[in-house]
Amino acid sequence: MPLVSGKEILQAAQKGGYAVGAFNVNNMEIIQAIVEAAEEVKSPVLLQASQGAIKYAGLPYIVALVKTAAERASVPVALNLDHGTSFDQAMKCIRGGFTAVMIDGSHYPFDENVAIVKKVVEVAHAVGVSVEGELGRIGGTEDDISVDAKDAYMTTPEEAKKFADETGVDALAVAIGTAHGLYHGEPKLDFERLAAIRELVDCALVLHGASGVPDEAIKKAVKIGVQKINIDTEIRLAFTQGVRKVITEQPKEFDPRKLLGPSKEAMKEVVKTKMRLFGSTGKA
Repeated sequence: MPLVSGKEILQAAQKGGYAVGAFNVNNMEIIQAIVEAAEEVKSPVLLQASQGAIKYAGLPYIVALVKTAAERASVPVALNLDHGTSFDQAMKCIRGGFTAVMIDGSHYPFDENVAIVKKVVEVAHAVGVSVEGELGRIGGTEDDISVDAKDAYMTTPEEAKKFADETGVDALAVAIGTAHGLYHGEPKLDFERLAAIRELVDCALVLHGASGVPDEAIKKAVKIGVQKINIDTEIRLAFTQGVRKVITEQPKEFDPRKLLGPSKEAMKEVVKTKMRLFGSTGKA
């Protein structure tokens, strides 16, 4: 089916009490793995491209590959810009065919964050594209964006409500103790803070940096009211482990298809496991 808006997928998740995985993509094999996994477990899914992915593969390639995968699928698929940092970048993605964009103004003061997100919302909503904002700063590194632990800070419920009301965003990424990249130790999520935010905010809530968060913590976050959960690092790990396994066991192999094929299967298993954890299986 054609790509759908992120809002359509997240509203259904909010109504149904489950979360949908947003999986980062960089090449054909990753896209195929995610969409094939969604087909097999009948789950809606968001594919998302970061600035690094767009720089690596090129915007036209990302859009063409995801559109092709979506059109061959029977489950709802949305294409989201992950951590867009400027109005211009968001507009390029919208013009290119993205059906959702995240504009990350979390590094700006509150009023500036509101202003840039509101500007994107006005244009995106006019053409049926949904928008995600971020409030609070999520630590760690994702492609070109790095936030030191000392600069990370939690989202406050009162500011979350004000931000959602003033911008009109469809989804809000909140900082409650997760981080991008690999964790050094077990992350501790602030569920009381999440519940307070959920009480005050009507739009979908997003959990970034969910790779490596214990399953029980994810389940609790979904139960409280998270609708979108971002996964990237665990897919990368599955991909590289699959390639390394083939190279180790068959050092003379030089066919890219035989190197990347096993990696695709490994990524599919990660994605299906996450979809079951999030409660989105059978919801397509």
